[in-house]
Amino acid sequence: MAPLIPDIIAPEYNFIIAFIVGIGFGFALEQAGFSSTRKLVGLFYGYDFTVLKVFFTAGITAMIGVLLLGHLELLNTSIIFVNPTFLPSAITGGLIMGLGFVVGGFCPGTSACAAAIGKIDGWAFIFGATLGIFTFGEFFPFLEKLYMADPQGPVLINEVLGIKPATFALLMTLIAIVAFMATGVIEDKVNGKAVKIFNGQWKNKALAAAIPVILVVLIMVTPSRKEYVMQKLEARAAAGECKPDLIDADQLAFELINNYYQYNVIDVRSPEEYQQFHIATAINIPLDELHNPAYRELLNQRIQTNVFYGSTPLQAKQACLIARYHGNTTSRALAVTAQEFKQLFYEYSDMPQNPTKEQQTLVLFRQQAAKKMQEIENNLAAKQKPVKKKITRVQGGCS
Repeated sequence: MAPLIPDIIAPEYNFIIAFIVGIGFGFALEQAGFSSTRKLVGLFYGYDFTVLKVFFTAGITAMIGVLLLGHLELLNTSIIFVNPTFLPSAITGGLIMGLGFVVGGFCPGTSACAAAIGKIDGWAFIFGATLGIFTFGEFFPFLEKLYMADPQGPVLINEVLGIKPATFALLMTLIAIVAFMATGVIEDKVNGKAVKIFNGQWKNKALAAAIPVILVVLIMVTPSRKEYVMQKLEARAAAGECKPDLIDADQLAFELINNYYQYNVIDVRSPEEYQQFHIATAINIPLDELHNPAYRELLNQRIQTNVFYGSTPLQAKQACLIARYHGNTTSRALAVTAQEFKQLFYEYSDMPQNPTKEQQTLVLFRQQAAKKMQEIENNLAAKQKPVKKKITRVQGGCS
């Protein structure tokens, strides 16, 4: 279990938190009747669809919660781990678990819930599951090919369907509502009751169905926090209300070769452009990712001055404005593009004929600055590599 709140709740408390959450989850399962095999297998016989309704509700709630938190930039959805897909082993495991569910009446979680309140069939199911785990481990060398067959990496259904996450969430929410209505009709028929689509407290049920739909629609039609901030910054920049401080190429080169440790140079281009060429000491944070909460501490540090540059001067200005929006008022934008900086210092032309003293000084400065910046880059790269220790044989001893 990962830290609930990294850097605030220490990892040492993970198991304590897991224990408390587990008790709460088990209590909720037991109160919902999931310690009873009759209630659980009712899904397969059509007389009780509580299992489908509970798990479908949990899935929809979690899905909309993740989308909403990501929309508000309170959750970084890009770092959420998605289990890799191995289709043959997933289908085989699903069939085995489904058969065990039908025969035994429990899934692993509900069997633990039943065992916790002293039910013998729950303990029997746990014993069988444990035996199966050890058996699988012993025979894994023979099953490894099937287990690792057809690796597809992390697969997201919305990407397979070619639709946006919010669109998929709306589709799943509507399917859940229809499923709840259909299973209610089936339950009434199987249990010999009068069939009613809206039986009892229909206003509350309609409200419960409307809330998730409204939330997903709002996520779809409203700009995300990132989009909202960018729109405001662009509007302020266009109106001339917020002009970032600019630094020209020669001044930046002078500062880097003399005081590079006082500057935090940030390349906001794509990683591919960064790899082709970047200014000495620069780190790469693409403009689209600059809003990521993980970078706010870096942007707001006070020891070094942030200097942004990109493919266009506008990119550098936008990055500077983003940093200012998040609280850093000392950030500066490079007045030239990365390509122009490269041409000035690394693709410089020969000394012009009959140069003036200023032209001579400028050309010599740029030639020397290019060499020094390359030296700084090489030295920093060497420091990041682990030191290789040479093993020598100790000489000495009695002769």
